[in-house]
Amino acid sequence: MTQNRFFPSSLIAGLAASAALILPGAAMADSYWHPANNEAGVKTYPEHFRSSKTRGQVRAEAETALRQGGASRFNSGAYPADVPQAVSGRSRQEVVQELLNETPAQREARQRAFGG
Repeated sequence: MTQNRFFPSSLIAGLAASAALILPGAAMADSYWHPANNEAGVKTYPEHFRSSKTRGQVRAEAETALRQGGASRFNSGAYPADVPQAVSGRSRQEVVQELLNETPAQREARQRAFGG
């Protein structure tokens, strides 16, 4: 008759293996994303999302960031940056009058320059 010895290292290894297999599944149960057999590889469940901030707090943070010039953090390249408008020293009426008074040669040169 042989006696089996108890080895604490085998117990620790068994617990570690169990934790390695159980903990990811437990963490996934409370997650926003879950693995799925689809093109994306995940399925989202919005009802599983939890936030520590209220909607009002998030909006206030976004408005503060926009006022301080942090808008690039929110649209991160989704739209082109705002281009500052060129300010002319002439009024609209002055520009129209200049176009009406140009010679045919000037008009043809302007149209060629702008591909018209």
